[in-house]
Amino acid sequence: MNTREIWRRFDIPLFAVVLLLCVFGVALISSAIAGNPTLVEHPSRQATFLIIGLAILFLSASFDYHIWKTLSKPFYIVVALLLLMVFVLGGERFGAARWLETGLVTIQPAELAKIAIILALSSFFSSNIDRINNWLTISKSLALTGGIVVWIMLQPNLSTSIVIFVTWATMLWISGLKTKYILIMLAVAALFIGISFLLDFPYLADYQKTRITNFIAPDEDARYGDTYNVDQALISIGSGGWFGTGYGQGSQVQLRFLKVRHSDFIFSALAHEFGFVGTVLVLAAMIFVILRCFKVAQNAPDAYGSLIAYGFGVLMGFQTIVNVGVNLRLLPVTGLTLPFLSYGGSSLVAMLLGIGLVENIKMRSQDKEFQDEPL
Repeated sequence: MNTREIWRRFDIPLFAVVLLLCVFGVALISSAIAGNPTLVEHPSRQATFLIIGLAILFLSASFDYHIWKTLSKPFYIVVALLLLMVFVLGGERFGAARWLETGLVTIQPAELAKIAIILALSSFFSSNIDRINNWLTISKSLALTGGIVVWIMLQPNLSTSIVIFVTWATMLWISGLKTKYILIMLAVAALFIGISFLLDFPYLADYQKTRITNFIAPDEDARYGDTYNVDQALISIGSGGWFGTGYGQGSQVQLRFLKVRHSDFIFSALAHEFGFVGTVLVLAAMIFVILRCFKVAQNAPDAYGSLIAYGFGVLMGFQTIVNVGVNLRLLPVTGLTLPFLSYGGSSLVAMLLGIGLVENIKMRSQDKEFQDEPL
């Protein structure tokens, strides 16, 4: 195919919905900062990262995605080195060191690690697709994942580590792992969790243990305790009603009762100002993007492209479920962002890089056209 024909396969509906979510995210952040002078530059910063992310999206879509088979190893090494630098030099916030201060921007390498793992595992699994049901292959893929996760755990950042392990397990299953191996691995995981519980989770930081404890047995009498923001999130969601209080009009947000409202708890700000109808529309758009990724995976010309698209779709879907679950108090507080909407330049750029890779695969798929087909 020539270049013009390749670009004609660009998935415009996917791009349009992603762009709409990103622009809406910038607007929502602008409302969520509620005039806080220390956060006043956040919307413009997010807009700047959006422009950078869009440039990366089109750049990553321009070159045949098979080039990432060659680039995935150096990309993996660079990300691992950045994570090592975070461990040595990283700035600490909220009890964890996860950010690199460069002087111009603040980078969170763990967000790039999610994409690096998807690319590395896609290359590994596609090259060993006939040997998936082999403990050596499984162990190698786990070691490949662990080489990144170990540095993320040391930050400490349990939530991102879990996201990456879920992505690894799902991609392993998609590659054709048989049921007996899955059952054995689930049994081992259950045993590990059981032993960790008996030993009081020695690998967790104190604040992480507190989050779990507060989720299991919250102190209902602690008005301004550790569960304060979660309580305010539930109030924000409930007071939004069907159609919300209006953009920039929510008392929970504008009077700053809801604290971490522009990042981890932006879903609560969304529900407060746009109500049930608004949140359903946003989640429907998110589901559309996820299903579109799966559709691209189904029509990919090879296992490598299919695994990239599946991996990114799983990553985005799982992260969305966890973020919304935290806001609804169905899960312990994790610190995971809501894709495309939460404040965070590294997260936004990583997500747009993933979309660019999915677009790349779609543009080079020679199977039936599906751009205008219903999902």
